[in-house]
Amino acid sequence: MGDIGWKEECGICGIWGHNEAANYTYLALHALQHRGQESAGLASANGGDLYIHRGMGLVQDVFNKDILKRLKGRAAIGHVRYSTTGASHLRNAQPIAVHTEKTVLAVAHNGNLVNSDSVRRHLEAEGAIFQSTMDTEVIVHLIARSKRRNLRNRVIDALSQLRGSWCLVFLTPDRMIAARDPRGFRPLVLGKVRKASVVASESNSLDLIGGEFEREVAPGELLEISEKGVRSYRPFKNSGLARCIFEFIYFARPDSYLFEQDVYQVRKEFGKRLFEEQPVKADMVVPVPDSGLPAALGFSLASGINFEMGLVRSHYVGRTFIEPAQSIRHFGVKLKLNANKRLLKGKKIVLVDDSLVRGTTMRKLVKMIRAAGARQVHVRISAPPIIGSCPYGIDTPTRKELIASTHTVNEVRKLIGATSLGYLSRQGLLEAAGGPDGFCHACFSNEYPIEPEPRSKPAREPREVND
Repeated sequence: MGDIGWKEECGICGIWGHNEAANYTYLALHALQHRGQESAGLASANGGDLYIHRGMGLVQDVFNKDILKRLKGRAAIGHVRYSTTGASHLRNAQPIAVHTEKTVLAVAHNGNLVNSDSVRRHLEAEGAIFQSTMDTEVIVHLIARSKRRNLRNRVIDALSQLRGSWCLVFLTPDRMIAARDPRGFRPLVLGKVRKASVVASESNSLDLIGGEFEREVAPGELLEISEKGVRSYRPFKNSGLARCIFEFIYFARPDSYLFEQDVYQVRKEFGKRLFEEQPVKADMVVPVPDSGLPAALGFSLASGINFEMGLVRSHYVGRTFIEPAQSIRHFGVKLKLNANKRLLKGKKIVLVDDSLVRGTTMRKLVKMIRAAGARQVHVRISAPPIIGSCPYGIDTPTRKELIASTHTVNEVRKLIGATSLGYLSRQGLLEAAGGPDGFCHACFSNEYPIEPEPRSKPAREPREVND
């Protein structure tokens, strides 16, 4: 996203029945790395025991050949995380593993429970002790306390008490269970690698491991996968779809297939609709790499204006860097993007990105393009103005930090220094995504399909001190 502010949620995957389950799950996590860069983890099962390894950082930094060799078994689940609930600590990395009187269990979760605080307070009042600040641990406690006779029914019992978004994958020594919430906020797909069953947040992870996409896990569906095969259950009441529209706008990778559509083609359609609604005369269409690329291409095709890479992205920027003592103007942005002066000089530019959050990065980009000699900079955004934060599993700024929630379009235009500013309408967005129904668009409308509970301030966590 050109205008940094929204952060991905999490990515999960699971493989059952493969001799290299841990290795293949590790590779699948690589394909889901865009969904979380804070921590990564993997749990495996060999029919009698569970093995688990978690760490802070990227997948390739957390695992190596020796670690993967120790993750034995023909079944594994994995997780990449960006914190939405719970602080950035190793204790909050997933999968989490627990031992109850009934079984040993590992679980990975993508989503956010809007009633986790009240459920947690109730559990603590009954003597439960929590080891992390993740809402995922609430699910584990509910499963452990359930009186139902088998794991599948205990999972159903636990999830029936929760409200919000969840895609989950559970692993025990003898089975894997995957579940998606009844409204389908987050994506989850089912596939195969040879005879092994695979579940994952996005279909592109199947491509990397040579897998075959079978179908999406339906909203409200629970899958139980074991040596007996894949069994499907529909235990949760259908209360209307609320698939996250931001998966199409930004979060999913463009080479993924989700919500029964091709992400790349949907983003191109956003760009085409954007030109229809917000036309402009210009010399070239310039995307903000990489987030604005498909929409900019669609804008170019619809308008007939040449598509040009007027901004060049560096793919070698680490997560930390040393800034020179004598400050360079807009140093952080220039590390990632640089304007092609010879291409932009004297031109009227349409700058296309997928969203505008705080406006700080876009302001720097407009200044950079003007400094490169552009005569005009027309900013076009392939999403509506963002006016609300997300309680369903995306780490978003507060409402007062969202520039569109406190400023008119013209005020935002002045603040970012653009010649003109145009957004895609909510109607145009939803229709281009195959709507207008079945999507959550609360960030654009403040219409929340599940009203979130106010979150209490968490107790201060112990400070970790390491050598």
